[in-house]
Parts: sequence; C-alpha cells; structure tokens
Amino acid sequence: MSDYDAARVNMIERQLRPNKITDDRVLEAFATIRRELFLPERLRAVAYNDDNLPLGNGRFLLAPMVVARLLQAAAIRRNDNALVVGAGVAYEAALLATLCRSVVALEPDPELARQGRAALVEHRIAAVNFVENGQGQAARIRPAYDVILFAGAVAEIPAEIAAQLTEGGRMAAIIKHDNGPGRATLITRTGGVLATRVMFDAAAPLLPGFAPKPAFVF
Repeated sequence: MSDYDAARVNMIERQLRPNKITDDRVLEAFATIRRELFLPERLRAVAYNDDNLPLGNGRFLLAPMVVARLLQAAAIRRNDNALVVGAGVAYEAALLATLCRSVVALEPDPELARQGRAALVEHRIAAVNFVENGQGQAARIRPAYDVILFAGAVAEIPAEIAAQLTEGGRMAAIIKHDNGPGRATLITRTGGVLATRVMFDAAAPLLPGFAPKPAFVF
C-alpha cells in the first residue's frame, strides 16, 4: 500500500465515518478516486488533509468531509445527470461520475480545467464533460439536471442555475452571507416549488463571481 493509499483509508476512517457518512456508495467513491492526482505536485503531500486546499487565483479544493456530506445529502441515483458549478480541478465531478450517469463540470478557468481533464484521464473517467464557456453552454448540453453541486461557497443561488433543477432534483451548496459562517444547504424541487433545508455549518471559501453584491450606502 502506497503512502497515498494509506492516507486515503485514513481519510475515510478518521474524517468521513466519524462525521456520519454512512452511505456505502459515497464511501466507495472516496476510496476509488485518487485525490492527489487532482492537485499540483506542491499540494499532493497534504491531499487528504481535513482542510480546504488553495489552488491559486482565489480557488480552493473543498475539504473531503464537507464534500462527502453534501454528496450524501443529495441522495444520488445511478441514472441521475449532474452539474458541478465551479468544478475547479474536477475532484467533486469525478466522485459524482462514480455515483451517477453523467456529469457536466462548469469551470471557466482553463488551467484548472486542464488539470481536471488530466486527472480524469488517469482515472479513465469518460462520463464528465467540461464546459468552460458559461452556464448557457451547460444548458445547451442538458436543459435540466437531477443533481446540482456547487464546489465552493456562494452568497446566493443564481436563478438561472436553480431553474435547471429537475422535478425531484436536489441541489447542494454552501451558502455564505457577508462574513458569517457558511451553511451547507440542500435545495429540492417538488411540484415546481423549491424547498431549502440548512444541514450544517461549513467553512468554505466563496467561488469567484458568487460573492455578495456590494450594498448601497448613503
């Protein structure tokens, strides 16, 4: 067993299981996907730390425990189609690809997208489609998604993304207002109505472009 393999097992046994990750499919996804391959060489030694890892230009890879709890809450089915917003280096997209039918990874940063594609090739994952040209292109690939995951905190859910959630769909995000704590939130669509449930507090950096809008001050 390599050092990375041992670290992956340690992550599952000491970070995920103690934090109520009980879904066997989610645990198997974390055991299968090699997180270190999604990171630059300088970060691979800490790939399995319980922390958000800086990717540069204000971008971060979310802590494994937070991602696992979001995925478990989304109750992903094998025939689901998923969208990852702010996919970064595609670690979350790779995990989703082991759980559902197809994944669209929305990522405007070409360097992060390049790193993500390389790691997906290493895993022989073909079910992830990167989109670098914005939400409109994701909508053209598929008009609606069963699962939508934000791979970073947002101040609010954009209406155009919420509109792409299918009936019975689940959207998982960390919503963070101003300097307050992030709230891991599950949003579901039933009968055309969106229902919101806050699940737990989560420390997560805001995705660029999803920060709170400046308030007007007299």
